[in-house]
Amino acid sequence: MRLKTSTWILGLLLVLFATSSQLTQAQSLEDFEEKVTEFTLDNGLTFIIIERPVAPVVSFATYVNVGGANEPVGHTGMAHIFEHMAFKGTHTVGTTNWQKEQEVLEELDNTYQEWLAEKYSTQPDSAKIDTLWSQFEDLQEKAGEYVVNNEFSQIIDRNGGTGMNATTSQDRTNYFYSLPENRLELWFSLESDRFKNPVFREFYKEKEVVREERRMRSESQPIGRLVEEFTAVAFTAHPYGRPTVGWHSDITATTMEDAREFYNTYYVPNNITFAIAGDVNPEEAKEFAKKYFGDIEPGPKPPPVYTKEPEQRGERRFTIEGQSQPYFLMGYHTVSQDHPDSKALQLLGSILSGGRTSILYKRMVDEEQTALQVTAFNGYPGQKYETLFATLAIPNQGVSVDTIEASILEEIEKVKEGEISQEALDRARTNARANLIRSLDSNSGLASSLASAESLRGDWRKVFTDLEELQQVTVYDIQRVAQEYLTKDNRTIGVIVNKNSNNEGDTNANN
Repeated sequence: MRLKTSTWILGLLLVLFATSSQLTQAQSLEDFEEKVTEFTLDNGLTFIIIERPVAPVVSFATYVNVGGANEPVGHTGMAHIFEHMAFKGTHTVGTTNWQKEQEVLEELDNTYQEWLAEKYSTQPDSAKIDTLWSQFEDLQEKAGEYVVNNEFSQIIDRNGGTGMNATTSQDRTNYFYSLPENRLELWFSLESDRFKNPVFREFYKEKEVVREERRMRSESQPIGRLVEEFTAVAFTAHPYGRPTVGWHSDITATTMEDAREFYNTYYVPNNITFAIAGDVNPEEAKEFAKKYFGDIEPGPKPPPVYTKEPEQRGERRFTIEGQSQPYFLMGYHTVSQDHPDSKALQLLGSILSGGRTSILYKRMVDEEQTALQVTAFNGYPGQKYETLFATLAIPNQGVSVDTIEASILEEIEKVKEGEISQEALDRARTNARANLIRSLDSNSGLASSLASAESLRGDWRKVFTDLEELQQVTVYDIQRVAQEYLTKDNRTIGVIVNKNSNNEGDTNANN
C-alpha cells in the first residue's frame, strides 16, 4: 500500500484556512455537545465519540501529537518513517513466526549500525564496509521470509474498510479509515495491537520508499525544490525549517533502534487522541476502549519544542535557476494558530486570494492576466508554533517574477493603508465559514477535525470557538496585522526562474 505523505506542497497550491471547525449550519456548541462523549482512560489516552447515525458506517481518526518539528537533530524524516511502520503489522499480524523474525531483525539492526559506524568513521575500511553490507543484505532477505505482506490492510479490506491512510506534517501524525458499524470492536482490537505491539518489519526497505518519495516530491519537482529551500532560508533556528520527508543523510543514519526510541518517547498514551464518528454507541465504545487500551502503561510527557525563531533582521532572498515554469514564493513570520491575531491573518489571506472576487485573483489572474494562480494564507509550514504568512504565485507565460512581486506588494500596501472594505471582510468570513462547515459534512471529516483540535490545541470545542472568533475580526484588525507582520525586514522571498531567461528574480521593492 502506498501511503500519502506530508501535504506541505499541496498546502501551498490550495487556499488553506487555518481553523478546524464546523458542523451543520444551525447547530450551536451546546447542541453539538449532546452528541459528543469524551473520556480519558487512566493511562492518559483520550477518546472523542461523535454520534452521527445517518448511515451504518463509523470513521476513525488517530492523532498523535508529534510531527517533523519534534524530530531529534540528525534524524529528520523520523515521524514520516514511523508512519509507514504503523502499517507493517504487529507480533501476530504480518508474520508467520514473530519470535524467529524478531531475532533476525535484531541481528539485522546491529549489523546496520556496525556498517553505519564504519562508513562514517574517520578512516573507513572499505573491505569491512562491503562485508557488513553483504551480511546486512543476507539478513534482510532472511527477515523477509517471515513477512506476510499487507496483512493489516487486507484485514481492513475484507471487513469492508475504506479510506485507510495516514499523513505526517510538521505538527502531527494521523491515521484514519472507516468500517461498517458492526466492526467497531475490530477497530479497537487492531488499533490497540499496532500501538501496543509495534514492530519495525521491513524498516530498511521502507526507508528506501521514503527516500524515493523525497526524490519524487522534493528533488524532481521544481516546486518541491523551491519549498524546501524556502523553509530552510526562512527558519534559521526553529525545526519548521527542516523537511518533514527528511534529508538523505538523516534517512541513511536512522536505525531501528532510533525509531524505537522515537516511538517510546512520543507514542505514549497522553500524546494520542482517538476520535470515532458515525453510527456508534458511546457506552459500548467506552467498554471496548477499557478492554483493548486500558492495559497500556502510561508514559512520561513528551519533551516540548523550546526553540523559538529569532526576530528576522532583514529581508532574505534566493533564486533557483532551471528549466522550469517560474514560481514566486514569499513569506512573513507571524503567529501560531491560538494567537489572538491568527484569525485576522487567516481572513487577510482569504481577502487577498480566496476566490474570483479576491484582491489578487481579480487583478492578477482575471484583469491583468499576469498570473496563472495566486494563493495567500497563514499557517505554513505548520500552525502549532509561530509560522509564516505565505504567498505563492505562478506567472503567466512571458511574465517575470519581478512583475508578480510588484503587484502583490502593491496590493499588500493598499491593505496597510486601509483600502479594504467591510464587504470584502464579510465575504471572506462567509467563505471561511462555508468551507469549514462543508469539511465536516462526513464522519471522516468530523473525526479528523475534532481529533485534531483536541490533540494539537487541547480542546475539540475550539472547532466552534474558532467560528466565533472569526466573527469578531474587524476591518481595522486586518489593516493592523498587515502593518505589523507584512514588513520588508520580516519577509523571505524565493523564486524559480528559467535559466534561459534574463529575469534574475531581483527587485528593488522596499514595501
